[in-house]
Amino acid sequence: MRQHRPTCSFVDVTESSATSRTTAAGRPEADTPQLFKDAVESLYISGLRPELSLGTIRPPQKLATHSHAIGVELVRPEDSNSTTPVDASGDAFGRLILLCEPGGDATWEGEMRLVAYIQADMDDAVAGDPLLPDVAWDWLREGLESTGADHSNLGGTVTSTASVRFGDIGGPPRAFQLELRASWTATGPDLSAHVRAFANVLANVAGLPPEGVASIG
Repeated sequence: MRQHRPTCSFVDVTESSATSRTTAAGRPEADTPQLFKDAVESLYISGLRPELSLGTIRPPQKLATHSHAIGVELVRPEDSNSTTPVDASGDAFGRLILLCEPGGDATWEGEMRLVAYIQADMDDAVAGDPLLPDVAWDWLREGLESTGADHSNLGGTVTSTASVRFGDIGGPPRAFQLELRASWTATGPDLSAHVRAFANVLANVAGLPPEGVASIG
């Protein structure tokens, strides 16, 4: 049984839609810096594992002069032949938001900031591990390093929660979730390695086995 969660509201991404992506906030394309355009294009990488789906979502407004957002979510087993997660009891999804301030932001110490959010329903045995938040943070930190995602000023939180339902309400009696919130400054315009690291963290949090390894049972 799955918990209700917000949808990523993906839209189709094609080469012809590149202009609309860079001007999603309503600004004329001429006012959009090339740095931001290049960064947006680099978000749409290929080669993600088949259990994950990537698409465009609406970015938050007024956080920066330019912003763009993508969503990555776990493909439901009934919709594909993907591997069933072994440590997650329901859905997993994430949002990666690109913020850009031409000329730089003093707080970021750079021109581009990435803001990440990941949420996953967890198996109770895994959710009860007191080291889970530390492990999840290590997945992100080490993932950024292993993919070669140049960055600085990394910070964030990992929260593990338990919910108990009472009375006439739908859903499982007990549910466990992990939420990871993080942000970091990207030090180059190519963000493909950042997306790959983000997707790898989502796969780990969702309990997917390593690529090429099938779960048993």
